[in-house]
Amino acid sequence: MSRIGVFICHCGTNISATVDVERVAEAAKTLPNVVHVELNKYMCSDPSQDMVREVLKEYQIDRVVMGTCSPRMHELTWRKLLSTTDVNPYMLEVANLREQCSWVHKDRDVATAKAIDLVKMAVAKVDKLQPLHTTQIPVTKRALVIGGGIAGMQVALDIADAGFPVTIVEKKSSLGGNMVMLDKTFPTLDCSACICTPKMSEVGNHPNITVKTLAEVEAMSGYVGNFEVTIREKAKYIDYNLCTGCGACETRCPSKVPNEFDQGMSQRTSIYKLFAQAVPAKPIIDPVHCRKIAEGKCGVCAKVCPTGAIRYDDEDRITTETFGAVIFATGYELIDWTKIYGEYGGGAYPDVITGLQFERLVNASGPTEGHILRPSDGTEPKNVVIVKCVGSRDPHKGVSYCSRACCMYGAKHAHQYLDKVPDGKCYVFYMDVRTPGKGYDEFYMNTLHDGAQYVRGRISKIYQEGGKLICKGEDTLTSSQVTVAADMVVLETAMVPADGIDELAAKFTVGRDADSWLVEAHAKLRPVETNTAGIYLAGTCQGPKDIPASVAQGSAAAAKVMALFAKPKLENDPQISVVDIKRCVDCGKCIKVCPYQAIEEVELRGGIKKAHVIETVCQGCGVCTATCPQGAIQLSHFTDNQILAEVNALCQY
Repeated sequence: MSRIGVFICHCGTNISATVDVERVAEAAKTLPNVVHVELNKYMCSDPSQDMVREVLKEYQIDRVVMGTCSPRMHELTWRKLLSTTDVNPYMLEVANLREQCSWVHKDRDVATAKAIDLVKMAVAKVDKLQPLHTTQIPVTKRALVIGGGIAGMQVALDIADAGFPVTIVEKKSSLGGNMVMLDKTFPTLDCSACICTPKMSEVGNHPNITVKTLAEVEAMSGYVGNFEVTIREKAKYIDYNLCTGCGACETRCPSKVPNEFDQGMSQRTSIYKLFAQAVPAKPIIDPVHCRKIAEGKCGVCAKVCPTGAIRYDDEDRITTETFGAVIFATGYELIDWTKIYGEYGGGAYPDVITGLQFERLVNASGPTEGHILRPSDGTEPKNVVIVKCVGSRDPHKGVSYCSRACCMYGAKHAHQYLDKVPDGKCYVFYMDVRTPGKGYDEFYMNTLHDGAQYVRGRISKIYQEGGKLICKGEDTLTSSQVTVAADMVVLETAMVPADGIDELAAKFTVGRDADSWLVEAHAKLRPVETNTAGIYLAGTCQGPKDIPASVAQGSAAAAKVMALFAKPKLENDPQISVVDIKRCVDCGKCIKVCPYQAIEEVELRGGIKKAHVIETVCQGCGVCTATCPQGAIQLSHFTDNQILAEVNALCQY
């Protein structure tokens, strides 16, 4: 006969303010096989955990029900607690009395009745549980970092400095990400390149780091500790073993196309480095615009190359490697405002630019060598309008969320403009000013002292009249219409997830939210982990954030990876699917629906084929259990009998 212990938590007042926990405890005492019920104000605290151990021993309890907060938050806490006792850690059921009960009800009687039902169901299920035991799996102590921006580089350096090999996969031809395009960083106005390029050099020269540029992940299989990842490195048309990066080929190439690094405001050749300080410091050939590759003509670069490094017949390279952990650091892009804001000209006016284009204008290595000049005619703008929240906090046209960095980004641009054009005027149109970081509010106030004029309200329309851009809006503080004749307009556009993130995340079964940002396992307790073991998040792949937050998250993800690699072997979660071969008819439906490719077809004696679960790959999602028409697959800890016991308990009492 089972001996069940029930532990009810007040959770301070999170539960007890809405739920009569004493009534719940009294009801629990009447349930079958319950030998003891305990109430406590903070069940997860260290003294309370000691109390639980004593109670388990005193009453010889072999199954435990915790009436506490979400199992997502503390189920692992209770399992670790039980692992220090004689009770199997999986002889546990958590009744969620907070998120599913007290937090969603206001009526105390209703909440209490529901809490009693939840405890009844948990007791009924725990009575049907069977002990489960973990298995050990080996760990490949190599990490894969997807993305070579500031967060990805920080992750790679921290892991590599700990002695573990790291591979960075970067889709561009150089490390650096978006940060390397910036001029200065707020609030200290440090040179962005002075921070970023030494880190790029350190990554490129680190003995434990392999950098693969122009590369993408093509496929993934496996599980935590042993991910099999297929990587495609696109053809560079340069033999990097021979190339010295002298630049002779770039100077002689006759083909010119818009330079994407300068946001289309300058020209580059078809053989080029992404920017002067690129890592690797060697060029690539753009096959779309190269006349030799596209038309069979030219070939000047091969003629002038002193080492014979040009390879017009180069092909993509595909490799498959094993990694113990994967870190997403895929960064962000800026929303394409031209498609959604026709009232701002929709891209028709050359002097309506994005914040990133302004960064290139004000940058000493940019197309104007740091001089702020109008793209249309090269003159210095005397009146500049900065428009914040273009696409952000605008669910009708853009995205509903705040892009977080734009307020400081706009303040920085206002400061930079007024610093370089002292006799100019700068108007900043805003919805709210948000300055939550260290030193951020002081920076914003300094921008006001510089002379920036902040106008609370949105710009409703921009149109060209003569040589001016007429910006019409409203000052919502004075309820008056505002019209500014500007020489240049800077749009601080919304951050959105990197292109292709949905497909990449699907390969690794990483969740996305409604806006396609990658989802962490728990916002408070597991902010850099995902629900897929061994896969971590760093930087703006998870959501908008500034550079300090991205770097901090990168180091946090690296710490998680190092903790993973510190273990000689990993314990596999035993809550996985199990096939009853007597009932399996080999229909193959479970194989098709499994998102982790954890089910395979095996041939038994006599040529009979059955489904088989690969224990180390299965994540216990239960999709196969719900799909199997024969009921031949059961999910350990969530079997049909255990779930039906909960349903019967709810209906009978």
